[in-house]
Amino acid sequence: MSGACLPERYAKDCHAVECPIGIRKWNEMNTTIQKIHAREILDSRGNPTVEVDILLNDGTRARAAVPTGASTGIHEAVELRDRDPKRFGGKGVLTAVANVNTIIAPALIGLDASEQELIDRMMIRFDGTSNKARLGANAILGVSMAVARATASSRHMPLYEYLSDDHQYLLPVPMMNVLNGGVHAQWQGADFQEYMIAPFGAPDFRTALQWGAETYHALQEILKKKNYPTAIGDEGGFAPKVVSNEEPLELITRAIEHAGYRPGTDIGISLDPASSGFCHDGRYELKREGKTLLPAELTAYYRRLVDTYPIISIEDGLAEDDWAGWKLLTKELGTRIELIGDDIFVTSPELVKRGISEKAANSVLIKLNQIGTVTETIATIDLAKSAGWGVNVSHRSGETIDSFISDFTVATSAGKLKTGATCRGERVEKYNQLMRIEEELGSRAVYAGRKAFVR
Repeated sequence: MSGACLPERYAKDCHAVECPIGIRKWNEMNTTIQKIHAREILDSRGNPTVEVDILLNDGTRARAAVPTGASTGIHEAVELRDRDPKRFGGKGVLTAVANVNTIIAPALIGLDASEQELIDRMMIRFDGTSNKARLGANAILGVSMAVARATASSRHMPLYEYLSDDHQYLLPVPMMNVLNGGVHAQWQGADFQEYMIAPFGAPDFRTALQWGAETYHALQEILKKKNYPTAIGDEGGFAPKVVSNEEPLELITRAIEHAGYRPGTDIGISLDPASSGFCHDGRYELKREGKTLLPAELTAYYRRLVDTYPIISIEDGLAEDDWAGWKLLTKELGTRIELIGDDIFVTSPELVKRGISEKAANSVLIKLNQIGTVTETIATIDLAKSAGWGVNVSHRSGETIDSFISDFTVATSAGKLKTGATCRGERVEKYNQLMRIEEELGSRAVYAGRKAFVR
């Protein structure tokens, strides 16, 4: 793609983002950005987050809301918070909102919204830091998502179609968080943060969702019979005070069977221990079981669980900086199950490159707000796929009803989407959008199923 550079007021940014790769001349096209406006809204935990509206020349309006995380990796792009103790306990995002309205918006007005890569690169340049700490990843991502949605709408295209390079669409296996522990359960239950079910044996997405919902309700019945509370955590999963980290696996396996399905054939189990949360000085403290384990011992612990239960993947089995431990885990279990890196990679192409080179993990978790732009997120997905790795798009624990990730997952053929239980409106909306997409695609809709898992 070639073309002339922008007017003088954009010249410095033109050079910064390598003009020849995709900058078109100043224009009055229908997709020219006329207005960008950000505001502070609340996420599903009642904490502030950023929402961005965009208006194009042809009258198209679009909106995007940014999710927020509770269990965050230290290498993630910065979610800018005000730190004003008088507002929302310091969690306000008025600074990020102001950065959109006073810095980003004036610079982008007049540009063609269809130039996604250019716009994302310009915002990265405006920020000028390696982790988006100046403007905030929450400010930048809100604009990036809104720009993509506005262009799709202006072209009268579904978002998944606009975002797709090859128009080969894959409906993902839903990775449903049905039981919580760790920080998502205020450390009152299991040490492991998430226990998920994956209905990979279903013939299509709608059926997979049905199987997952039925298993979720079967689990609720089993918990009630054990006199466990059925209050739910941030992502819709139950949060009982279990006696061990293994008990949830027993309960979920029973729930799958109680719902009428075959563990390991129809529905598998995925773990997200989020082990950075219980790693201290290179040792892993499983307080629920009174154990402190070295990386090799924790790897052996996981191996025993994999031998016993229908586990198909483990996310963040070791801590974000335990590269030696990750390599050992991959050597021991990487030919049997999918080993997903979240905190260790934080959707960063550079960190994923290192993981591929060092054979640490064989799959990556993808979170748009970990890296901060649509362009960079797609680049990370492409890199993982080129290495034969698995790809898992994910929500955050603090969500909104924005279903961007549903379209995004279908468009990128990621194969798996982690977006919570079939409970809570902000989670269910993602699933509902996927059913709409499947219906719209008709015979072109392909369900990822078992093939979505690299092992």
